[in-house]
Amino acid sequence: MTSAPFPPPGDKQALEQGDVLTPRFDASGLIAAIATDAGTGEPLMFAWMNDEALRRTLDTGEAHYWSRSRNELWRKGATSGQIQRVVELRVDCDQDAVWLKVKAQGDGGACHTGARSCFYRVVEGGALRRAD
Repeated sequence: MTSAPFPPPGDKQALEQGDVLTPRFDASGLIAAIATDAGTGEPLMFAWMNDEALRRTLDTGEAHYWSRSRNELWRKGATSGQIQRVVELRVDCDQDAVWLKVKAQGDGGACHTGARSCFYRVVEGGALRRAD
């Protein structure tokens, strides 16, 4: 497993155009992470990663996240079987968010509610309606 810290972000040019991963974690040490289905592009979930979660994801090819409510690292699918195998990981222009294109294992679901995607409701007129 990679143990060296990520290098600090450089200047704007290096951050936006460079070829070195220098994630910009927030004041809580977290970076936003969105996971989508690698085949369909469907958004599956939003979560947070800390330095260790991002490293483990890069090192293992399986999505790891940081639970703010439990204050612990977790490997997606460790208990549910819905392991997310990372096909591609992208970083946004200022390196403060990551996008994981994944192949979900198990039943292909991502949400703890049992839904395939955490984005299973539509907002209509201020009310929520199940999308499926």
